[in-house]
Parts: sequence; structure tokens; C-alpha cells
Amino acid sequence: MDRHLKNILVVSFGFLLLFTAFGGLQSLQSSLNADQGLGVASLSIIYGALIISSTFVPPILIKKIGCKWTIVASMCCYITYSLGNFYPSWYTLIPTSVILGFGGAPLWAAKCTYLTESGNRYAEKVGKVGKDIVNQYFGLFFLIFQSSGVWGNLISSLIFGQTLDAGYNASLPNYTHCGANDCPYNEVINVNSTSSKKPTTSLIYTLLGIYTGSGVLAVLMVTIFLDNINLKKAEKEDNEDDEPFWIKVLETLRHLKDERQCLLIPLTMWSGFEQGFLAGDYTKSYVTCSLGIHFVGYVMICFAATNAICSLIFGKLSQYTGRILLFSFALYGLLFDDHKEAGFANYRLWESLGFVIAYGYSTFLCVSVKLYILLAVLAIGMVLYACVEYGEHKKISSKRVLQESDDSLKTQTVM
Repeated sequence: MDRHLKNILVVSFGFLLLFTAFGGLQSLQSSLNADQGLGVASLSIIYGALIISSTFVPPILIKKIGCKWTIVASMCCYITYSLGNFYPSWYTLIPTSVILGFGGAPLWAAKCTYLTESGNRYAEKVGKVGKDIVNQYFGLFFLIFQSSGVWGNLISSLIFGQTLDAGYNASLPNYTHCGANDCPYNEVINVNSTSSKKPTTSLIYTLLGIYTGSGVLAVLMVTIFLDNINLKKAEKEDNEDDEPFWIKVLETLRHLKDERQCLLIPLTMWSGFEQGFLAGDYTKSYVTCSLGIHFVGYVMICFAATNAICSLIFGKLSQYTGRILLFSFALYGLLFDDHKEAGFANYRLWESLGFVIAYGYSTFLCVSVKLYILLAVLAIGMVLYACVEYGEHKKISSKRVLQESDDSLKTQTVM
């Protein structure tokens, strides 16, 4: 096997093991640690810390210790969160959430740098186009990584499914406070609340032990089998483009002068709102409340599988229907082609802020209110997105008219 391909597989399976644990644990937080909203509060802290760390931690850490050891150190940050769940409290989950959040940004940045550098070096070695090899590497990575949404949730459902043997659903469920009717003040009187359906401590410890072991295995795999890449050569070549992080922050903020960017903020934040609702409210108020915590994994597996299938289908259909009918956030790369880095930085910023807000109000509002907020933000976002598309259409039409006018003048000049 080629050394570069071996390294890509090591990174891919390392991420698969790590996010098998974190993805499964994230889906269970609102159900497993429902007391005083501890679980969703920890998720809000994670994405808040992620926003802060993404502004300065990745370039500093990668430059100091390199991509490989940045990945290893960041993976260890994720393991601390699994450990904190063994004894969940405000004194264990909140600090470990901050640690995870600060480790998340450098983990993804180091992964992207490693895959890109490996692809370019292999392409140079075999005489191929670097962009093509890099795209193949990223495609292979996400093919393996995306399956983590299946394995992590499958493990939780299989383990918590053992509660059925202990008479978990012996009594007829009460659905009056489930779904849109779920409110914070109902949890005390709700006989069907998540606390009454909580699995036994031994089963929780078994699940957390598997998740922690999966994270440790990911760290060992990367530490032992991943080759370190010397970035000094690349740093020398790109030395002129190496800017301080505060300049990149200013570029991100300066990008807000673009009217299109401002118009896309609500829709981008909705992405965070929607995913926050799915992990923080849907799993707790709809699945755990009505079916039981052991069904959370199965439901999230269906979501992950449908998401993956639709991504493939819609990607093909968009060739025939256009981006307006089949909208996707590749959109930022198309609209901000000259300022892609600032554009995607704004995307990550506003989406993460959506996560923080959604998890932040999760324990204070009724689910029905949250649904109205989601619908309102989505409606506003789509209207403003339509304004962006209308502006882009006008620009294209104007360019076409100018081009036709120039061609007409050239024709008359020749005649």
C-alpha cells in the first residue's frame, strides 16, 4: 500500500473511532443528563469554546507541534468529555466541554492540512494534478467518517435496549407531555419524563466505557501508525501568505460588508438551530419521552443514513435542477469565490452561534415555542436567500447584456 494512502486511512479510521463515541454521546446528552439542563448546557459550552478556539488556536498549535501531534492532542480533549460523563455534574461536564471545544478547531484544521499536504506531495511524486488527488483523499475520508453516525448510535441502542429485559416499559406510557407539549415546568410532574426512563447505572457505565475505549483506540492508532509530515518546506513556500490570526479575524469581520453575506446569516444560523434542536430537543422530547432512550440511537441512525443518501442523490439532481430548487451550503464557495476563506469562516461562525443559542435556550422554553422559532428563522432565511439569488440573477443578466453589446460594437466596427 502506498504510504500516503495508508496515512489517509489511519486518519479516517481514527476520526471514525473518535466520533463514534462523541456523536453517540452528543445525541444522548439531553436525555441522559436532563437534570437542570446539564446535558444541553454542556453542548452549548462546546460550540461556544469552538468559536473562540477557531480564531487563534489551530495555526499556533499546528506550527508548534505539527499536524500529527495536534490531531493526537485534540483527540485527547474529546476523551476528557467521555470521562466527565461518568460522574456528570456542573463541575465535571462544563470544564471538559470547554476542553473539547478548544480541541475541536485544531483537530479539524490539522486534519484538513494533513490531507491537503499528503495529496499535493503524492500528486507531485506521480505527476498528477494536486487538486484531483486532494479531492480523492477528502472523498475517501468522508466516506469512512460519515459512518460514525451509524456505529455510535447503534452501540447506544443495543446497550440501552437491555433495559427492556428489566421491565423498562412495563407501564402504559403517558404522552401528554411529549413532543410539542414538553415544557421545562412539566418535567417534575411528568411520570413519563426522561429521569424516570433513565437506564441503570451499570448500563450507562458500560456505554461510557465503550465510548472512552473507542477514543483511546483512536489516539493509539494515530500515534503509532500515522507518519508525521514536515511542514517546514510548505511553510517556507507559503511564508508570504502566512498572516497573523488577528488579520484573519479582521478579514472575517470585514467580509460582513458584503451585502450577500449579511443576507445569508439567518439561514446559516438556522443550520445550527436545526441541528441543535435535533440533538437537544427532538431526541429527548419526541424519542425518549414516547419510545424510550434505547430508541434514540435507532432514530439517529435513520437520520444519518437518509442524510448520506440524500446528499448523493441531490448532488446528482442539482446538475439538472440548479441550486435554487436543491439548495446546499456549497453556496458559500460559489457566491464568495474571491474570498472563500473569509466566506467559510463566516459560515462556521454563524452556524456555531446558532448551535450555542439553540442549546442555550433549550432548558428554558417549551418545545412548541422552539418550533415556532425554527420556522420563523427558516422563513426569514429563505426570503433573504431569495433576495441573494435575485441579486445574482440581475448581475448575470447585466453582464450578459454588456457582453452582447460589446460583441455588437465589435461586429459593426469590422463591417
